[in-house]
Amino acid sequence: MKKIGILSSHNGSGFEYIQKACEDKSLDAKVVVVISNNSNAKVLEKAASFNIANFVVNSKTYENENLDLIITNILKDYDCDIIFLSGYMKKIGKEILNAYEKRIINTHPALLPKFGGKGMYGRNVHEAVIKAKENSSGVTLHYIDENYDEGEYILQKSIKLSNDESVDSLEKKIKQLEKQTILEGLKTII
Repeated sequence: MKKIGILSSHNGSGFEYIQKACEDKSLDAKVVVVISNNSNAKVLEKAASFNIANFVVNSKTYENENLDLIITNILKDYDCDIIFLSGYMKKIGKEILNAYEKRIINTHPALLPKFGGKGMYGRNVHEAVIKAKENSSGVTLHYIDENYDEGEYILQKSIKLSNDESVDSLEKKIKQLEKQTILEGLKTII
């Protein structure tokens, strides 16, 4: 059974999908720790409700310390095999990348390499897709490397956009597709 560590800055919807799949045994894994840079992140409450260890690691909780090293050590303390980024809004540092090479996974709400890079997350991506008059979009599950959204792809799933697609309707469709993509992609790795 693989042990998964979650890094998340807000709600952690990806964490919820993974946790449910672990509970119903459709994924042979266990979420063992959740780390957030945001002390008000809802993902921390969710983790606590499942009795999963959770930590806040930011410059307020660890003043003048190497946050990436602290995160790496927590992940190692919990023997994490895989790290999943569930809306984590910080760039992954060298310590984590070196310790977990090709084991840090992110989901992106577009078909990379289009609409990726710094600042391209959430609604920003969907707005860019609509503005570019794309006729399809999707989700990319990929490994993390030192550059935003450039790591090796694990799985991509796409959908067609309707002629009257809005940012809200696209966001809703992508959220549904994201769940399938995360679970299918993790099953191929685990």
